[in-house]
Amino acid sequence: TEMSRAAERLRLLINHLDRPSDAIVSFESHPLICKTQGEYTLDTDLLTPEQRLSYEQNGYILIKNLVSEEDINRFRYTHTRLCRQEVKAPGLVTMRDLAILKSEFVPDQRAISKIQDFQEDPELFRYCTLPQILKYVECFTGPNIMAMHTMLINKPPDAGKKTSRHPMHQDLHYFPFRPADWIVCAWTAMETVNRQNGCLVVLPGTHTGTLQEHDYPEWEGGANKMYHGVRGYDSQHPRVHLEMEKGDTVFFHPLLIHGSGMNQTQGFRKAISCHYASADCYYIDVNGTTQENIANEVKEITMRKYAGQEISFQDSWAFRGRLVKGERTSL
Repeated sequence: TEMSRAAERLRLLINHLDRPSDAIVSFESHPLICKTQGEYTLDTDLLTPEQRLSYEQNGYILIKNLVSEEDINRFRYTHTRLCRQEVKAPGLVTMRDLAILKSEFVPDQRAISKIQDFQEDPELFRYCTLPQILKYVECFTGPNIMAMHTMLINKPPDAGKKTSRHPMHQDLHYFPFRPADWIVCAWTAMETVNRQNGCLVVLPGTHTGTLQEHDYPEWEGGANKMYHGVRGYDSQHPRVHLEMEKGDTVFFHPLLIHGSGMNQTQGFRKAISCHYASADCYYIDVNGTTQENIANEVKEITMRKYAGQEISFQDSWAFRGRLVKGERTSL
């Protein structure tokens, strides 16, 4: 049958990519999460052999119609209330697009291009706990799941300065925890997302590489704060534009190189996302690595936010992380 052929292809792929046994990373107390290089999924009986094979090879899978219209409409309503400052959430970070940064402040969604760290807002954080999301997340992280980074992206119409673009990047650049294979992002379209309004663009297969050096891109109109991009990636690498409908959700690996184009429509393009990690992950010291530049930038921001109090890069993540399933074992 087609199913058994797909399963055989997956077995061959995993065998081909396996590391020697002495290089396998394992935690005796968590045998379910033992992964070898090239094996990016766990057998939870949820993913079909075709889906597992696709993630192994490409670094992402797209699940259609995963989040209900009712839930998304509730998230949209809460987003509007937060932008109007009708409700507040501790730790919430609002960001404005470079093109409208110096314009007269209007307290509604037009002024806000992104909301980050909404883990203390009960309604938006409900996205991170949706059972239909978590059952897929568990295929990558195992049973102990932390929600580490939350975002609601409100990509604004581009006024011609191309600032609504997001440079090609790897999410792992922002994370001081490992292993990379135990981290996954869930990204849900809150409306139709296409090439016109700046859908995600991915470079399939780049998740099998290493973390690249990132910095601000040398764009004529400049780049938004924290929008670092990969230095010198292969621009000829085949790319896929992920066009999605409302409720569609893509799950992708933190080393997958991805970005998004300009929003060339008159409307806003909304998406909600959460980065999850196994609670069995551990923090690393990024000093002296390619991540030092983002660590220093985050430290500067947290010092301003917490009245000059210095908080380490790792602690800034530990404060935000919230357990959504299982036990908080390490992170």
